Amino acid sequence: MYTLLISCDSTEQKQENSKTIKTEVQQDSNPEEKRKNIIFFGNSLTAGYGLEKEAAFPSVIQREFDSLNINYHCINAGLSGETTAGGNERVDWILGQNKPDIFVLALGGNDALRGISPENSQQNLESIIDKVRASNPDCKILLAGIVPPPNMGKDYFDAFQKIYPTVSSNKNTFLLHFLLENVAGEPSLNQEDGIHPNEEGAKILAQNVMKALKPLL
Repeated sequence: MYTLLISCDSTEQKQENSKTIKTEVQQDSNPEEKRKNIIFFGNSLTAGYGLEKEAAFPSVIQREFDSLNINYHCINAGLSGETTAGGNERVDWILGQNKPDIFVLALGGNDALRGISPENSQQNLESIIDKVRASNPDCKILLAGIVPPPNMGKDYFDAFQKIYPTVSSNKNTFLLHFLLENVAGEPSLNQEDGIHPNEEGAKILAQNVMKALKPLL
């Protein structure tokens, strides 16, 4: 059984992270570039909490794409502490900055940590997907799942586990069942908090996502 705990940043930290995202997205929006866009929309796991920007898994994927001459532009729109509700509110701004050709949705860990109703989390994820499709009906969407912490009880654990395959089926998305596969619970691949991947762990996250992205490219 995997355990996933994602820390929630303070309001000040989230505001600072949001400013960073705004700057990064604006810098990434170069009209002269003809590369297709992949938006990675998630929480601290996507943002690369505790790591240099270049070590976050979207940056690792970008370097891999560049080395293989895969013509995609990876945009890191991760925000530490983000919930599905927060993501549902924030996604309109992100979509207004860049039109996604592929959208990687990796939210829900903080919902599970807070014991938020699985029904609410599912509704938020489906709403985000609807907004992405409204922005670009041809956008391919990869939904990345998480495993909730077991301390919420078996009923909650089982209900939350079902969210991702259900949403993926309802909304016809591609599905990565567990973003932290082969990383969660491995001390050598996580930072001292035992929660967030270290640089080596982020590389494995990148591999997990790259494998799931292959059918979309």
